[in-house]
Amino acid sequence: MGELQELEEMLPQAGAHFLDSDRERAKHEMQGPFFLPPGPTGFSFALYQSVGVGLIPGHRLELLENSTVFDRMVEDIRNAKQSVHILVYIWRPSRVSDRIVEALVERARAGVQCRVVVDPVGSEQVRGDKDFDLQVEKRLTDAGVEVHYYRLLAGKVVGRLLGRTHNKIVVVDGRIGYTGGFGIWKVWEGDGLKPEEWRDTHVRVEGPEVRRMQLSFSRHWQESGGGLLPPSAFPELEEQETQGPAGAGFVDSAGKLGVTDAERMVRLVIAAARERLWIANAYFTPPNAILEQLEEKCRQGVEIRLLGPGPIHDVPIIRASQRSTYERLLDAGVRIYEYQPSMMHSKTLIVDDWLAVVGSTNLDVLSLNKLGEGSLVMNDPEFVRKLERCWAKDLRHSKEITLENGGRTNPWRRLARRSTQLVGRDR
Repeated sequence: MGELQELEEMLPQAGAHFLDSDRERAKHEMQGPFFLPPGPTGFSFALYQSVGVGLIPGHRLELLENSTVFDRMVEDIRNAKQSVHILVYIWRPSRVSDRIVEALVERARAGVQCRVVVDPVGSEQVRGDKDFDLQVEKRLTDAGVEVHYYRLLAGKVVGRLLGRTHNKIVVVDGRIGYTGGFGIWKVWEGDGLKPEEWRDTHVRVEGPEVRRMQLSFSRHWQESGGGLLPPSAFPELEEQETQGPAGAGFVDSAGKLGVTDAERMVRLVIAAARERLWIANAYFTPPNAILEQLEEKCRQGVEIRLLGPGPIHDVPIIRASQRSTYERLLDAGVRIYEYQPSMMHSKTLIVDDWLAVVGSTNLDVLSLNKLGEGSLVMNDPEFVRKLERCWAKDLRHSKEITLENGGRTNPWRRLARRSTQLVGRDR
């Protein structure tokens, strides 16, 4: 413990020169909490001002838990007529990979244009692992599927190592879109109730905002060596295809100096809460500005719940950093739960009875500052009710954390948080 305390005392010195200037310029940086008029209209206008995306009407939504996303996805791929586009952070050989590959191969041989972008870090190319090359890429390219890697790392340094795409996007015929927490690998098989099977949440969407998801794929495709997509990838929707009951906006975010669209979106969603804010997130260790905003919402009487991973976690230092936030949040009135059976990998938000968010965006400094992310923001009370039922199931498998049973911080947790916050500091 003595070594930990000594290291903890030394670490702040590395960032101490930031502190005075941070305080000096705070009044010139993005502030919060925001005041928003209640309801979807005011929120949509605020979201548009902040990220250029409002809540567009006319969507049909489908909530998909765990591996059910692949059942639906394979069905849609096999019915594709024009194109299938996949952008994903993790794709590794597995049974679920075989299902996707078989569907793509069949469609490509039938003349459907199939394009894939994978991140080489998430798909383990950075370690020289050739499994994807031999077991996935070769099968796809032999059948006519075009495959590209996003930002190869050869000869590059830390800046590019952190500047990855963490997006999870599938677009079929420019009319059907998927996003959520999924990767294409064995941990996303099953029902999230076994240690080796992660718990996750995804959404299938039809409607106008699929076009924005396609645009996100297109931009990654171009940067990865692909060309421009043909006009058929951006079809004009028939009137009946824009008559769904839900409003939605897809927020695409890229890492950059300053405040990203991911962080803007998260701050506005928090600001929209009047009665409740339920957060399920795999890597919850947000910057202090967001923690302060959550504390302010508690003071306003908003019921805040946080559901995060428990003892089964793929990045132990992130879990320690997550737990370092508990004491201040519990003191403010937040109720905190940890999922017990497996790694809880969902990235969802519920606000009051009308607003939900599902996507790839974690509430940590990497997602909010460095990585490419995408989330679907939805105004749909029925979808919120379905997501609420997911919460009820998850809480049956979760442990509530209090100050007496693990909620207090300690030197290791404080050290972990300081370390993880420094990774994303650029302003």
